[in-house]
Amino acid sequence: MQEISNDHLKRLWDQVCLQDDLKSFELLFYQLNSNLLIFCDTIIHNEAAAEELVSDLFVHVWNNRTTLHHVLKPRSYLYAAVKNKALNYLKQFSHLQLHVDLSDTVKVIDSTDPNTLLERKEFFAKIDGIIARLPTQTLLVFRLVKEDGMKYDEVAKLLNISARTVQTHMRLAFQKISGLLKAYVDRDKARLSNKFYSIAILILPFL
Repeated sequence: MQEISNDHLKRLWDQVCLQDDLKSFELLFYQLNSNLLIFCDTIIHNEAAAEELVSDLFVHVWNNRTTLHHVLKPRSYLYAAVKNKALNYLKQFSHLQLHVDLSDTVKVIDSTDPNTLLERKEFFAKIDGIIARLPTQTLLVFRLVKEDGMKYDEVAKLLNISARTVQTHMRLAFQKISGLLKAYVDRDKARLSNKFYSIAILILPFL
């Protein structure tokens, strides 16, 4: 997923707050809404409620746009606001059933060989399963870093933890993934296409 630069988001934010630009607001919504939903759902484990909380936040932003021009980092501001909404929600609904739904952010390469395509789908499904079973805090950190492109210090500030703790969570996540990757590659690399094998090789250096 392509990372959206902070400068780009700030330009959109300023156009919303200073110029009442509805088009910029729509762009801001579509570029951040999906990841904010995932982030919120990871905390409260309720997709429908997450959609409502994130929608309420964007409504709040639009209704109060003239007072938010001072915000220098819109991404951090929105994530912090979502986190606060999610934590307040949990205080009201602590009986929620645990459920983690990881969106499929890994694209499987097309292949003319149905067997190879099936193997690839199974491979990435296993990775998704491992990630989805990570401890909640580790899953939050992993998504913010790998899916949202945040830096360790940004994640640390958002979650009120140290940068070293963020690094520890990332190391744990990669260790969990690496076991499957290495076992799969060692077993099946002779049968994998060069293009598919390269995907695993690109991931391994981060483990």
